Amino acid sequence: MGDRDGRRFPPDHPPRRMIASGTHMPGVDPAVFETDLNTALRYERPDPRVGDYITEYYVLDSAGPEVMGAIEWIMPGSANIRLFMDERPVNVTIGNRIYAPTPHVALYGPTSRALRVEAFGGVTIGMAVSALGWAQLIDQPANRFRDRIVPLADAVPAQLASALHKRLGASDMALEVKGILDAFFVDTLGEPHPDEPAIRIMSALIVDETVEDIAIIADRVGMSVPRLRQLSLRYFGFPPKRLMRRARFLRSLLRMYAAGDAADYSLISRGYFDVSHFLRDSEEFLGTTPRRFMAQQTPYLRQILRARTAVMGEPAQALHPIDAAI
Repeated sequence: MGDRDGRRFPPDHPPRRMIASGTHMPGVDPAVFETDLNTALRYERPDPRVGDYITEYYVLDSAGPEVMGAIEWIMPGSANIRLFMDERPVNVTIGNRIYAPTPHVALYGPTSRALRVEAFGGVTIGMAVSALGWAQLIDQPANRFRDRIVPLADAVPAQLASALHKRLGASDMALEVKGILDAFFVDTLGEPHPDEPAIRIMSALIVDETVEDIAIIADRVGMSVPRLRQLSLRYFGFPPKRLMRRARFLRSLLRMYAAGDAADYSLISRGYFDVSHFLRDSEEFLGTTPRRFMAQQTPYLRQILRARTAVMGEPAQALHPIDAAI
C-alpha cells in the first residue's frame, strides 16, 4: 500500500471498464445518470414484494487517480447494507467515530449524523433497510447499531451475509444486481412481523410534514407515548421525536441544496420557529451550517440525490414514504 501526502493508499489496480450507469425503472431519463465525473451509478426500485422492507438498491463505481482519497458525504437516514466488491478501503466518520476501513460486507446502522466518506474507487453495492426490514431481518434492537458500522454477520446469520456476498460477487455488478437482490430478499423475507401494522403507521407519519406532535402518532398507532418510544428504538433506532426532527431538517436542507442557495431560509420547513432553530438542527444532524456544507465540493452527492429523486421520488432515504396500510 502506497503513501501520498501522509495518507495510506491502496496499490494501483489495472484499468477496468466501469459498470453501466442507469436503472431498470421505466420512464427515467438516462440523462439523470450522465456526469463528467469518472464515476458510474445505478439506482433501482425493488420488487413490490420487497420494497417496503428493502427500499432501494444502488451500485456506485469510480476509478482513476482523481478519486483516490476523494471525500464525499452521505445524508443521515435508515440502516443500509453495503458490500465493497474490491479490495480498496473505504473510511467513514460518523460524529466522533472513525471506521478506517469499514468492513467489506457491512451493516450501517440508522444514522442521525451526516457520514464523511473517504473512498479510493471500486464498486459498492448497497441496499437501504427500512424499520419494517429491520423487524424482518435483524433480531436485535436497532438502537444498538445507531450511528455505527459493523460487519453484517454481527447482525444477521453469517451464512446469510456470505450468500449475499457470493451471489453479488458472481454477477456483473450492474444490470444483474436488481434481479439477484429481488430474488434473494423474496426468498429471505418471511411472514409479516407482529409489530408490522404499528411500524407501518409510524413510518408513514414521521415523514408527514403536517404531523408535528408525537401524541398524534401514538394515537394513530394505538399505544401510549412511552410504548411508542420503545417501538421506535427497537426498529428505527431513535426516539420518534428525533426521527421527525431528522426528516424536517433534511426536507429543508435538500430544498436549499436543490435550489443551490444556502441562504434562502424561505425554503425551510414551517415546523421551525425561526432560522436559529433550523441552524441548531443543522449543527446536530450535519455537523456544520448549510452554507459551509454547500461550499464544499460534493459532486457525487449531487448525482446520487438527482438519481434517487428520479427513481424513488424523494432525494433522501429518511424521507422515503411507506404505505401505512398492509
